[in-house]
Amino acid sequence: MKLADLDINKVYSYADYFKWKFEERVELIRGYIFKMSPAPNRRHQRISMFMGNALYNFLHGKKCEVYTAPFDVRLPRKSTDDKEIITVVQPDICVICDPSKLDKRGCLGAPDIVVEILSPGNNTKELKNKYEVYEEAGIKEYWVVSPQDNTFVAYTLTNGRYQPSRIMVAGDVVTSTVLEGFSLDLTELFGDME
Repeated sequence: MKLADLDINKVYSYADYFKWKFEERVELIRGYIFKMSPAPNRRHQRISMFMGNALYNFLHGKKCEVYTAPFDVRLPRKSTDDKEIITVVQPDICVICDPSKLDKRGCLGAPDIVVEILSPGNNTKELKNKYEVYEEAGIKEYWVVSPQDNTFVAYTLTNGRYQPSRIMVAGDVVTSTVLEGFSLDLTELFGDME
């Protein structure tokens, strides 16, 4: 089977997604197929590794765990049955503090923190579609990093709605309401890549 064989206007579930064996990476958002960008560029990967390492080092020996893409996050709405799950995403980085949400296939339920690093061409998917499903799923913090602009915005869930931080840039330090004591220096994150 190839991705081109599928009807992109049809609503699919995780049960369908789990059977697909084509090379392209896809995500399901509310049942619809979203093709993932081609392999991320070097800057995207450097930022991902830096953040993943910072989170891993901070969390080492603690209850929360950090995972990087590709890693399936299934966001059930009413039922955890594979046929009923219509949103499966692969965030660049996620932090899960409830070990009962982890299984051999990834994460079943809302991670505590999700990080998306924007790539040219995926901004609408990240900034609109994923924002909505992450908020609806109850993900406590949604961090959006733009390597193109060297900016960072943290959305924090408050009374069921995301509240954005100000736009942060090099010179700012990111902290987290979920990970008390964690800090990330954006000058180091956006370090010179030339």
